[in-house]
Amino acid sequence: MSAKGIADERPLAGRHAVVTGGGRGIGLAIADVLARMGADLTLMGRSRSTLEERAAELAGRYGNRVAAQVIDVTDPALIETGFAAAAARLGPIGVLVNNAGVARAAPFGKTDLTFWQEVMAVDLTGAFLCIRQVLPGMAAGGFGRIVNVASTAGLTGFPYISAYCAAKHGLIGLTRALAREVARQPITVNAVCPGYTDTDIVGAALDNIAAKTGRSRDEALAELVAHNPQGRLIEPREVAEAVAWLCLPASASVTGQSILVAGGELM
Repeated sequence: MSAKGIADERPLAGRHAVVTGGGRGIGLAIADVLARMGADLTLMGRSRSTLEERAAELAGRYGNRVAAQVIDVTDPALIETGFAAAAARLGPIGVLVNNAGVARAAPFGKTDLTFWQEVMAVDLTGAFLCIRQVLPGMAAGGFGRIVNVASTAGLTGFPYISAYCAAKHGLIGLTRALAREVARQPITVNAVCPGYTDTDIVGAALDNIAAKTGRSRDEALAELVAHNPQGRLIEPREVAEAVAWLCLPASASVTGQSILVAGGELM
C-alpha cells in the first residue's frame, strides 16, 4: 500500500485526542473509532481501574499510545493538572471530545438548586473548563477539533428533565459562539446530538421508570423509542462515527454545527 493509502486509513495518526467520560458507553465507542483512525488517546474519567483496562484494550487492538487520566469535570484544579499530565505524556492535544455527562430526571417542582447546579456543573461547566485547557495549544499547533456530546434535549424540550435540557441547550450555545470566535483559526467546534442511546445510563433510566410507574421494562423502552421514527435506540457506535467524521482534517469547513444522530426524531 502507498504512503498516501496508509494516511487515508489513519487520518489522525500523530494527533493526540482526549475523550472525557471515555471509559464506557458513548465515550468508549468514540475512543475506539478515533484509535482506529490512528489517534493517540487519553481516556479521562473518574474510575482509574476502568480507564486503565479500556486503555490497555485499545492499545492492544490498534497499536496506538493510549493512556488513562483520572479527572472530575466538576473540579477545576483536577482538570488543569489532568490535562497538563496528558499533554506531557502524549504531546499537544489536537482533539477534544467533551463526552462526560450526567442525566438526571425530576419534575420541575422537585428540581432544587443543588440538583440544578450538579447537572450544570457536569454537562455544561465541565465542557467549558476542559476547552479552556486545550484551546491555546490548538491555536499554537495549527490544528484543533472540539466536539461536544450534547443531545436532542439541547434542541427541544422534554418534560421532567428541565435541568438537563437547559444544560444541553447551553452546551450547544457554547459550541456555536466559540465556533464563530475561532473561525479564522484552524480549529472547529461542533456538537453531536444523540437521541436515546443504548447505554448504561438509558438502561438505568428504564429500570427507574419501571420501578416508579409499575410498567414493564419493555413498556418503558417502547415509550422511549416512540420518539424515534426508526423505532429503536441509537447505537453508541453510530454516535462515535459522527464524532470521528467531525475530527477529520478534511472536515475543516464544518464548524458550529449540531449534528443529529437520532433516527429522524428531530429534523
